[in-house]
Amino acid sequence: MPILLQIDFPFQGPWGAEMSATMQGLAQSIAQEPGLLWKIWTENPETGEAGGIYFFNDRPSAEAYLAMHAERLVGFGVPHVNAKLFEVNRDLSAIDRGPLGA
Repeated sequence: MPILLQIDFPFQGPWGAEMSATMQGLAQSIAQEPGLLWKIWTENPETGEAGGIYFFNDRPSAEAYLAMHAERLVGFGVPHVNAKLFEVNRDLSAIDRGPLGA
């Protein structure tokens, strides 16, 4: 069953185009994660938060990525990582044009 992973954490920038330039290597690494279908990067300079919405083929892939990424973020100095896993209802998501992939 497909799994959506939502992650957010305190972040002080960079934002926008500078974030894109700075995080290219990380994005390319994330794109190679087993079971990942896609990621949407999120940022909110006003609240000092960043993160992402991830879509995985299955729960084990999402859980493995979450464990690795949370540890990586702590290594980057992030004090707290918020994360939630959700099962995806494919039938209803298809009605609303959810990008469900394979």
